[in-house]
Amino acid sequence: MAAVTRGSFTFMRRLLLAHRYKRCCSRVQTGRPDYTRHPHTVFIPQLCSSRFFHTSYVTSGPIVPFKLSDIGEGIMEVTVKEWYVKEGDKVSQFDSICEVQSDKASVTITSRYDGVIKKLYYEVDATALVGTPLVDIETEPGLEVAHEEDVVETPAMSNDEHTHQEIKGHKTQATPAVRRLAMENNIKLSEVVGTGRDGRILKEDILNFLAKQTGAILPPTPFHEIQPPPPAVSAPSSASMPKMKPSPSVPLPVISRPVFTGKDSTEPLKGFHKAMVKTMTAALKIPHFGYKDEVDLTRLVQLRKELKGLSEGRGVKLSYMPFFIKAASLGLLHFPILNASVDEAVQNITYKASHNIGLAMDTSQGLLVPNVKNVQLLSVFEIAVELNRMQILGATGQLGTADLTGGTFTLSNIGSIGGTYAKPVILPPEVAIGALGKIQVLPRFNSRDEVVKAHVMNVSWSADHRIIDGATMARFSNLWRDYLENPASMVLDLK
Repeated sequence: MAAVTRGSFTFMRRLLLAHRYKRCCSRVQTGRPDYTRHPHTVFIPQLCSSRFFHTSYVTSGPIVPFKLSDIGEGIMEVTVKEWYVKEGDKVSQFDSICEVQSDKASVTITSRYDGVIKKLYYEVDATALVGTPLVDIETEPGLEVAHEEDVVETPAMSNDEHTHQEIKGHKTQATPAVRRLAMENNIKLSEVVGTGRDGRILKEDILNFLAKQTGAILPPTPFHEIQPPPPAVSAPSSASMPKMKPSPSVPLPVISRPVFTGKDSTEPLKGFHKAMVKTMTAALKIPHFGYKDEVDLTRLVQLRKELKGLSEGRGVKLSYMPFFIKAASLGLLHFPILNASVDEAVQNITYKASHNIGLAMDTSQGLLVPNVKNVQLLSVFEIAVELNRMQILGATGQLGTADLTGGTFTLSNIGSIGGTYAKPVILPPEVAIGALGKIQVLPRFNSRDEVVKAHVMNVSWSADHRIIDGATMARFSNLWRDYLENPASMVLDLK
C-alpha cells in the first residue's frame, strides 16, 4: 500500500513540475514535451533546450471570423477609416480594432475575444458590409467562443457596444459603461426597463431609475466637469515692465490655397455625403411650408454680455444658441405637434416627450446635426455645457451615434457663416426646422417713434404642411420671438 502511495505521489510531482516549466518550453520554436503521452518522463530545467526534445508540436486555437454587427439606424455598410491593429498583433477584449464611418457617425469597433489577428479583410477607405467579417482572430486553445454580436464603441460620451448578459432567463443588453454605472449604484439591470433599440438599457434609463428611487431630478446625459477659474495673478506694475515695441499682427490664413490640376476627377459618394443624399431625397418628398420673421435681440445681447463672464468663470463659453434652444423648448411645450413625427404612410403621428433639439454644424466631415437631449429638463447653462462638448467633438470628428440620432426638432445657425435668410430643409422623421440668420445692428423705431440702434436677427422656419398649418407655425414663431425679445419672461416658465 505504501509503495502504491509513493508511486502516485511521484507521478503527481512529475505532472506539477511539467506544468511549472511549461511556459519556459513554450518559447522554444520546436515545441514542448507532451506529458500526456509520456507521463513518467522526468523534466530537468537544465535541459530546457530544443536539441533535447524528442517530441514537439505547436498547438493553436480556433480561428474566429470577427463580423461587423448591426450598428442600428438601418445602416447596412460602413467605410473603414483606420486600422488600429495589423496581422500578428495580440488583442484583448474591448481593445480597439478599427474605426469605421457610417452614414450617421464614426464609430470604433472593439474586440470581443482575446487572441491574435490573423487576417484583415479590408483596406483603408474600403466599404464593409454589415454581417461580413472584418478580421480573423485566433483565440486561445480550448477556449469556447460564443458567436455573438461584435462590440461597437461610439466615441465620446456614448459607448454603443452590443454586449449582452443573461439575467433570469432573458438577455439584457447594455454597454460596459452602463453596466459599470449600474454596479456603482447597486442597481440590478433586470429591474431597469430599457428604452433603447431592441430594449437596450441606456445611461438615461439608469439615471431615471435612480431618480425614482431617490426622488431626485438628475440630468439625462452626463456633462463635463466644470473647471474652476484659474487663480487671479496680480499684474506687475507698469514701471517694472520693460518697454517693448508692439509686434505687428499677422493675419492667419482663413482658407487653404487652391490647387488647380487641370484634370477632371471622379470619386464615389460615401460617408456623410452619401447620408446627405439619402436624407435630402427623403426630405424633399415632404411639402414644406415656409415662414420668416425678424427678432429684436437687443435685450438678449445685453443679458448675454452680463452672463458671459460668469459662465466663462465656470469654464463654459456662453453663446446665443443656448437661449435660442431653450426658447424653442418652451415654445414646444405649447405647440407639441412641432415636436412630433409621422410614419411613412402618414397615418399616425407620434408626439415626442423629449425635446431633443438638434443644431446643424458645419464640420470638416460635412454637415452634421447633433442634438441636445431632453432640453425641457435643462437650464440655459447646462445647454451651453452640452454645446461646448459637441462643438469640440464635432471639430475633431468624434461625434458619436447617440449624439447624432434621436433628434426631434432642429435649428440651423446659418448666420454663423454669414447669411440672413435661408430655406431650411426638414430632417425626417422630424416635422419642423428653423434657420437663424446673422445678428445685424440696424436702425429701428422704439415705442416713442425714435430711431434707435437695434440688434436684429432674421429667422426662417420650415414645417411639414401635411400636418402643420401656417397659423400654428406663426404662433409658435411669435412665442419663440417673445421669449428672446424679453428674456426675463423666460424665468417665469423655466423649470
